[in-house]
Amino acid sequence: MIADSGSTKTDWRVVDRNEIVGQTQTVGFSPYYQDADSIATELQANLIPHCKGKITQVFYYGTGITNDEKAGVLKTAILKVFNEIEHIDVQSDVLGAARAACGHQEGIGCILGTGSNSCYFDGEKIAFQVPPLGFWLGDEGSGGHLGKSLLLAYLHKEMPANIRQLFETEYGAMDRLMVLDNAYHKPFPNRYFATFARFIFDNVQDQFCHNLVTDSFRLFFEKYILKYPMCFDVKLNFVGSIGFYYERILREVAESKKLQIGNVLVSPIDGLVKYHLI
Repeated sequence: MIADSGSTKTDWRVVDRNEIVGQTQTVGFSPYYQDADSIATELQANLIPHCKGKITQVFYYGTGITNDEKAGVLKTAILKVFNEIEHIDVQSDVLGAARAACGHQEGIGCILGTGSNSCYFDGEKIAFQVPPLGFWLGDEGSGGHLGKSLLLAYLHKEMPANIRQLFETEYGAMDRLMVLDNAYHKPFPNRYFATFARFIFDNVQDQFCHNLVTDSFRLFFEKYILKYPMCFDVKLNFVGSIGFYYERILREVAESKKLQIGNVLVSPIDGLVKYHLI
């Protein structure tokens, strides 16, 4: 079984004799917000029904897997619901992104989805990384960052009148207390803010929305990618919905920084299946 888990969703593939024999999608998991028991409960309800036969190996790539302790939360949860596992490997989502997008070639692997991340990949493992700072302190280039930028512009009354009218037609008038409640009191604030990235996409032909995307990508490159010593010598490879759907703008901003972009994938899961079957 191979899994890729972001902040919003997890893609699962069950492989037998080099063929995919099962697949499904569940919510995303993060050991920063959930414990092993709550994750196991979700797996029991929404993953187990799609897994026929005996699962003996698991390769899991997920957000929030920053050390052995966080990896242990996912290992414990998975072992609670699968009792015939002989081998389990839990790694960070950024390693999964690199393996999916770079294959067995060196390159810089990047995630631009609900959150953002990057690493230099030597063809097998992460060899160098400019560490991310998470949603509140970073995540530039991500859906969460785009949504946060949009809502800040709305609350600070910095939106052009035409965009503000479109925004309120879709979401209704919003006040700061509503946004602050979702930001500080409800779980998964990154998911909440990332939901507004679709509004930006639907209106990206407007200069204001286009600039939000351009500025967010520019910050991602400046704060992370340009600090990789090898960034001009290898290709940047991306996974994630934001990079995929805004690929044209992404390539334009990269070109302005003299950076080369290789693969841009909407999801890493198919690339991960290919990586583990080679």
